[in-house]
Amino acid sequence: MSSSLRPDFRLVSHSRVTLTELMIPSYANLGGKIHGGILLSLMDKVAYAAAAKHAGTYCVTVSVDGVNFLQPVEVGELVSLLASVNYVGRTSLVIGIKVIAEDVRTGTVKHTNTCYFTMVAKDDNGRPTPVPGLLLETPDDTRRFMEAIKRKELKTQYSVEFDNARSRLAVAQQADLLRNENCQLGY
Repeated sequence: MSSSLRPDFRLVSHSRVTLTELMIPSYANLGGKIHGGILLSLMDKVAYAAAAKHAGTYCVTVSVDGVNFLQPVEVGELVSLLASVNYVGRTSLVIGIKVIAEDVRTGTVKHTNTCYFTMVAKDDNGRPTPVPGLLLETPDDTRRFMEAIKRKELKTQYSVEFDNARSRLAVAQQADLLRNENCQLGY
């Protein structure tokens, strides 16, 4: 490790956090699978832990991206959420989270989702506060940082395009959009 590391930068490894929890029957929905809301709550907790470790202060969730439940989580499985800071801005941090579920009886491990939480660091008065820079330790850290930049660009582009499309959307003139959809006008 270089002795010229700036003190206002922290290693990616400094923020790595793993949260593991047993999925119990009270977490299940009527279909017998674990509620998505339970998993989202765990993701929010691990995102906070990683962000707060890096920032050294209280952090709040401002957005969640890419929460796609790829496989169901079953009662009795151990769910592990692996989180680290992937990107930092001036006051914001993007936390990458990988969720895996393990059936301890069979040893089967499945990747249930990967998602990204954007957090903002807050000072004691609740105002956004600057965060330390991120010292990228590996090519994977660099790739994740660059992917976060690209996601941010695409998210901004999508937001602008959607706002433009929404402002041009006139229900009376564009009702043909509903032609092949599973809806019916009731007015």
